[in-house]
Formats: sequence, structure tokens, C-alpha cells
Amino acid sequence: MAQDAIRLDGKVVLITGGAGGIGWATAQRMAQRGARVAIADIAFDRARELAETLPGALAIALDLEQADSIEAMIAGTVAHFGRLDVLHNNAALLGPDIAQQDGDIEHMATALWDRTYAVNVRGTMIGCRAALPHLRVSGGNIVNTVSNLALQGHIIQAAYSSSKAAIIQMTRAIAASHGIHGVRCNAVAPGMTMTPALREAFPPQLREAVEGETLRPQLGVAEDIAEAVAFLASDAARNITGQVLVADGGCASHVPGLAAFRAFFSGDAFQGVGH
Repeated sequence: MAQDAIRLDGKVVLITGGAGGIGWATAQRMAQRGARVAIADIAFDRARELAETLPGALAIALDLEQADSIEAMIAGTVAHFGRLDVLHNNAALLGPDIAQQDGDIEHMATALWDRTYAVNVRGTMIGCRAALPHLRVSGGNIVNTVSNLALQGHIIQAAYSSSKAAIIQMTRAIAASHGIHGVRCNAVAPGMTMTPALREAFPPQLREAVEGETLRPQLGVAEDIAEAVAFLASDAARNITGQVLVADGGCASHVPGLAAFRAFFSGDAFQGVGH
């Protein structure tokens, strides 16, 4: 493998939700590694503003609830750049108003459930379906953003977490069915990541609770997820497919109640216990 396998020189990368925190950090990282980037987002003005800061980048309007919009995104990217090497499905239905409605199943509104699946699962499927013929030609790959909530139970975000679990299985299905054609498909599962949207959606005390369960001194930031995505998209990850890379600072890796245990064993009477 070449020493510069992490590079993305000449590759065309399409990022959905590219005007958001993780999407924008990923677009920047991909461009720094030499990729030509298409930024697709429902917030088109913001996407265009950001695209203007990256050499040769393209902004595309995207509505994941509309199949025509998704298919036009793929076709427009290929028409503009002449190829497609990486599809990063990052966009999702996730904002402060949605988060407040997305609780447990007993109190779940059917309309919210249906819309979450329409955007997150159906939208991702249509994007992959439209991209796969082009990725077969380029020997490209797909990287899906999921969530560590797709791997764990929680009392909130039942619709969001289960939709992301569905995307994990879609990731495996695509990897299994299209690997023979040279197409890889992986997923990145962030934990709570410090973005402007997260600061708006979650009260400080909840962020602090998650931070207490993190094995690092602080929560991750968007650039941490961008690094994981860029790695999976590169030839350095050529032997990795059908996998979920959990990038949550270790939150999903330990026993429940670790923060309480940490506090208990830090007391004077227990210094040295458990070490």
C-alpha cells in the first residue's frame, strides 16, 4: 500500500448534510486530502456559502424526503465532476424541535416516526441506489453516519436510534452484495459530539452526564468524526467493509454506571482500589 493511501487526490466526494457541523468538518477534511467535494443540504444558501470557501466545490440543494431531489443530487454531481468516488450519507432528521418530540415508543407520534424513517432510512437507501452504478465504475465506497444510540437502548430518541440501526443493517447489506463489484460500504457511529446543533438541543446537565461516561477528558468534536469518515473513504481502509466504526470517546465500550464507579473509587478510603 502506498504511503499516501490516506490521500483522496482526484476523488469526488458527495456529502449530504454538508452544511451542518459534522458534514462541514468532513467536507473540509476531504478537501484538505485532495478530494473534489459536493456539499448537499436542505439549507442550500448555507451550503453554497461554505462551498465557495473550498477550491472547486459544488453546492447542491437536497430534500431527503423527495426521491427526485436525491436522484438529482447524484446525477448533478456526476454531471459536474464526471464521476463519483465516495458517497457520505451524513444528513438526518435531527434538530431541537425534532429531538423534543422523539421520546419513548409509548408516546411516539406516528407522523414523527414515519418522517424520521422517510428521511433517514428511505432517503439513505435512495441515495445509495442512485450512487451504486457510478461507484461500481470508480471502485468507490459509501460511508454512512449512524450513531452509538443505534447500538444501545435509551429512554429518548427511539425513532432516531432505531432508524440509525436500520442504516447499519443497510450498510452490511450493501457491503455484502456489492463488494464483489469493488464497492465498499461502512458506517461511522458518533457519540454525543459538540456541534452548534447539539449545544442548542441538549441542556448542559445532560451533556455533562454523557461526558462523565466518556473515557476521554471531554466530548468529541466534529473534526474527530471527520477524521474517521475520511479514513474509511480512503484507500488506507481498502480492506475494511461492512463495519461500524464507533467514534464516541469510549462511551459504548464499558459497563453501565462507570461514572458512579469512578467517583466511588476516587474517595480517600478507596485510593488504589481497582487499580
